Amino acid sequence: MASKPPAGDPVQDAPQVAAPQHAAAGLPAIGHTLRMAQQQMGMRRTAQTLLKVNQKDGFDCPGCAWPEEDKRHTAEFCENGAKAVAEEATLRRVTPDFFAAHTLADLASRSGYWLGQQGRITQPMLLERGALPEGADRYEAITWERAFAIIAEELTALDSPDEALFYTSGRTSNEAAFLLQLFAREFGTNNLPDCSNMCHESSGSALTETIGVGKGSVSLEDLHQADLIIVAGQNPGTNHPRMLSALEKAKNAGAKIISVNPLPEAGLERFKNPQTPQGMLKGTALNDLFLQIRIGGDQALFRLLNKLILDTDGAVDEAFVREHTHGYEEFTAAARAADWDETLAATGLGRSEIEQALAMVLDSRRTIVCWAMGLTQHKHAVPTIREVVNFLLLRGNIGRPGAGVCPVRGHSNVQGDRTMGIFERPAPAFLDALEKEFGFAPPRHHGFDVVRSIRALRDGEAKVFFAMGGNFVAATPDTEVTEAAMRKARLTVHVSTKLNRSHAVTGTRALILPTLGRTDKDVQAGGRQVVTVEDSMGMVHASRGNLTPASPHLLSEPAIVARLARAVLGPASTTPWEDFEKDYGTIRDRIARVVPGFEDFNAKIARPGGFTLPHAPRDERRFPTATGKANFTAAPVEFPEVPAGRLLLQTLRSHDQYNTTIYGLDDRYRGIKGGRRVVLVNPEDARELGLADGSYTDLVSEWKDGVERRAPGFRVVHYPTARGCAAAYYPETNVLVPLDSTADTSNTPASKSVVVRFEHGV
Repeated sequence: MASKPPAGDPVQDAPQVAAPQHAAAGLPAIGHTLRMAQQQMGMRRTAQTLLKVNQKDGFDCPGCAWPEEDKRHTAEFCENGAKAVAEEATLRRVTPDFFAAHTLADLASRSGYWLGQQGRITQPMLLERGALPEGADRYEAITWERAFAIIAEELTALDSPDEALFYTSGRTSNEAAFLLQLFAREFGTNNLPDCSNMCHESSGSALTETIGVGKGSVSLEDLHQADLIIVAGQNPGTNHPRMLSALEKAKNAGAKIISVNPLPEAGLERFKNPQTPQGMLKGTALNDLFLQIRIGGDQALFRLLNKLILDTDGAVDEAFVREHTHGYEEFTAAARAADWDETLAATGLGRSEIEQALAMVLDSRRTIVCWAMGLTQHKHAVPTIREVVNFLLLRGNIGRPGAGVCPVRGHSNVQGDRTMGIFERPAPAFLDALEKEFGFAPPRHHGFDVVRSIRALRDGEAKVFFAMGGNFVAATPDTEVTEAAMRKARLTVHVSTKLNRSHAVTGTRALILPTLGRTDKDVQAGGRQVVTVEDSMGMVHASRGNLTPASPHLLSEPAIVARLARAVLGPASTTPWEDFEKDYGTIRDRIARVVPGFEDFNAKIARPGGFTLPHAPRDERRFPTATGKANFTAAPVEFPEVPAGRLLLQTLRSHDQYNTTIYGLDDRYRGIKGGRRVVLVNPEDARELGLADGSYTDLVSEWKDGVERRAPGFRVVHYPTARGCAAAYYPETNVLVPLDSTADTSNTPASKSVVVRFEHGV
């Protein structure tokens, strides 16, 4: 018999499941969103705050990294962006009295949703595990001076700097990210894991090898000019809702749109744009063709399309291939070997569907491919993305207006953090520039990424974990292994605005350092400060909070890093940490001398809307690869093979969720209300497996290590997924993802292709 859902906590209670609604994205969200915002902020604060989101004189949304057009709407935010702002600008407070009332065990028993709803943390907090009787451990308020002294004590006691880990989330500003990597390297380590390791690391690996730049090559204007946009492994309606407006604009200009996904997604089926009268009245069907692909079949699909392009007279841009590419002959040999039967088996598609897609490809002169985690979180993710690049290179669709690669990044400054040097494998040129500017020799050996950091904690090779934002234990794979590893640390430190699961899974000592959010005014000794972010398309702009901070005890992220560096490095460091804290313009002056493209940084961000970073393939059709050209690649076609009686599970977000932050317990677009422990299964698969709609089942993952990983008490929902495939929300299903099941080359967790069996009852 399957386990029933754990009771007591709302997020765990049995969900109510209606028939899948596929509600139109956009309009229905307005009233719901404003109600949620007013519950958190009150009416006056809601208006004061939301009207500044993504405005040129306002603050960058702490949600996704989708860019803004030069001309902004008055309401330049989406439903989930408004929820993110509301939770940061909330009037609710987590004070020392709250921690006095809740033991560590109590916090660990709560859901992520409950923790996030408690409000803003107001003071630095310390927990000494074992200082009180078992089960009575509590966080207690301390001074900032004591907090920095504890971190310095633990860091300086390490046998090696490489026993420390410095994690960064995508919310961190450019200025704070630059300071954190500078401090870590001056301390002596490249252990700078970040959330990119878990999402678009596969994109960066593939793009750096093939076109020489690990970022997308398109702008919003390119999307508006495209003839064909392929959205593969991405759900814009939930994860990047403002992208729907860009797709609608492209569609109105004549573009065709193909979506490639194992699940039908409401936003692409019908988008009701609340910012236009016609959008509110009629809505727009964005999809021209929906290819309901089996999980992990994307490489096979693009390989066959490439074969068919090669077989079509005049379809290849031979001048572009001859002048700008390398490796064409080896690639064509592999592509011509693509097999129809193998492709149909890998993708679950029909021959006529692929032929229809081919016709749309051949009819397009300007094609863009957009993708997200549905492509990046597989063992064969990097070869898949390289095959997408092959597809675009064949017809000259890189470095042409209206065409190119578009990896859609998630968190608002995840791309900027990497640009600022948050990377465990930094380029020698970056380290050379850092050494020249700051006069110390940075470490040259590679550090730990996220997966290797968890292994290091597990194996006792790392002892101090410092996180600049994020919710590490909820975002990472193999939950039981990860949490056990974190508890082995001597010290865990989290720079945070709100509570999350990571604050309840601690080392022997644990610190919570409360920080300013994007919505907060940042006033330092040098006056009111601004920070900067980089969006998913390489635009850098300023962000200025407008609210009085939630507590006088908060420090900004740059101030926290600067004070930490002074406490740890002491007078031996010649870096002007105190100046950096007083005036962030001095940080940007140094960034301008270290990071290419940021020359005259302070002057550039003074311009409304900021500036665009250079991108050689887009701007010049110049490819800074090892060959000096764009590289075609050839790799064996891979796709997951699933034993009989099993399904392939992908983890995904609900509509009331952003990354690991749970805003509510509904998934309106999928017809699910009041709970999250659901598994979506195709009705035909469910009948074959004896999974009645509404029954409960345990999900048990199977991997080559033979370890049983179990997620108990999931309600079965019959849903039109691709045959052989299932889906369930993370972080609840992260427990099923083996730590060592990762993408080749990028080491990204393979969270989109988990083989599961069902142990169930009635």
